[in-house]
Amino acid sequence: MTIAHVIEGLAAVADRYDAFLIDQYGVLRDGRGPYPGAAETLVRLKQAGKRVIILSNSGKRSAENDRRLVDLGFAAGSWDWFLTSGEVAWQILKRESGAGGGSPRKCLLISRDGDLSPMSGLNLQRAENGAEADIVLLAGSEGDLYPLSHYEALLAPAAKRGVPCLCTNPDKVMLTKTGNAFAAGRIAELYEELGGSVRWIGKPFADIYASALDFLGNPDPTRVLAIGDSIEHDIAGAATASLHSVLVTTGILEQASDAERHKLFAEHGASPDFILPKFLW
Repeated sequence: MTIAHVIEGLAAVADRYDAFLIDQYGVLRDGRGPYPGAAETLVRLKQAGKRVIILSNSGKRSAENDRRLVDLGFAAGSWDWFLTSGEVAWQILKRESGAGGGSPRKCLLISRDGDLSPMSGLNLQRAENGAEADIVLLAGSEGDLYPLSHYEALLAPAAKRGVPCLCTNPDKVMLTKTGNAFAAGRIAELYEELGGSVRWIGKPFADIYASALDFLGNPDPTRVLAIGDSIEHDIAGAATASLHSVLVTTGILEQASDAERHKLFAEHGASPDFILPKFLW
């Protein structure tokens, strides 16, 4: 397994890479706002001539996240594309629905902040509960507002009927204004525990990396550096895609010890090439 080298800033390794895939939550920001210096670091990467994709397990589509990051004070144009798992899933559903003819399928959408963008423009009609759903779309979690039992009651009828589920945000933990809460990936695990089947879209799964690398023109993967705070999603996903990676020790593992991180490296069969205390140049 790779022995990770601790670096103090991206300037130490930037010359080795042409493109960067950068996680959003836990790297650029937490549930309250941007990390100090994160916006400036994105600008420095672009000034150095690097290609930058923000690669996020957000169930919201790319444009929604673009706007939100600019509103938080990040410089527009300091990334080439904001690619989300929600965007990849929307494109997959669009292709699979073909011309969109016929009666719309009833979709039980689980999202955050009333976001309807995951099903907007698709041949889907929103279902009110699992009993009437033809498909379940897990795009977000309000685990800071509701207990897991709330989702169990909502989803159990669909799981019992074998309704297919698409999880567009595989994260198990999310950062909120009040701390960590369970994310959409945990709700997807619950759906499987209830007997349902789940199709996972996002990090660490292949579809989102294929989309990112295709956008970059399918470069030499050893010239692409993935940066994230999750070993399960960012570091393991980068390894599967044959990319080098950086673990930033902010985010969900901020309070973890070195021993706890190494245990996770072994558990997920992947370790980063570099460890970076904060996303700074």
